[in-house]
Amino acid sequence: MPLLFPRDDALDVRHRYKPDIIKGDMDSIRTEVLDFYTNLGTKVVDESHDQDTTDLHKCVAYIRDFAPNLDKSNLCILVAGALGGRFDHEAGNINVLYRFSTTRIILLSDDCLIYLLPRTHCHEIHIQSSVEGPHCGLIPIGMTSVSTTTTGLQWDLTNTEMRFGDLVSTSNLVQGEKITVQSSSDLLWTISIKKV
Repeated sequence: MPLLFPRDDALDVRHRYKPDIIKGDMDSIRTEVLDFYTNLGTKVVDESHDQDTTDLHKCVAYIRDFAPNLDKSNLCILVAGALGGRFDHEAGNINVLYRFSTTRIILLSDDCLIYLLPRTHCHEIHIQSSVEGPHCGLIPIGMTSVSTTTTGLQWDLTNTEMRFGDLVSTSNLVQGEKITVQSSSDLLWTISIKKV
């Protein structure tokens, strides 16, 4: 909460931005947290029967399916607190980006944000330099990027091959307000978040 609401009291924020629903397998929610939100009127959906998907997967599926007739082409899901904890949870959250590759999902921590750049088209990333950067990276996960080309980075890539065990573009720097990325495979884009 400090990142999103640095000047607000945490309890006030919890009352003001009460979730409509809590959905998951309920294996890690503390009783007092569950009671707090239940008393505020939040609906709780226990899906402990489904151990094949993560809580984030369950929530993204719910959001995607919530209004079946809604145009979801501009839907963007911001997932606060998705990074910076247990690595297996982070890997599961990154997997959700791939499982829902047609939905724009941004994983956010106090230090950075991550989202998927599908290989289906050239991406234009507009940098908000007051809050983002300068450190960034492009990371292929699951398959080799035979060819990646960028503009707007300190160390641009030109038809560059990237894969784990060889070159991946980490510790790069943004050079302007716009980055372009074209790749033969899906890539993770990550950029640092400036401290408020």
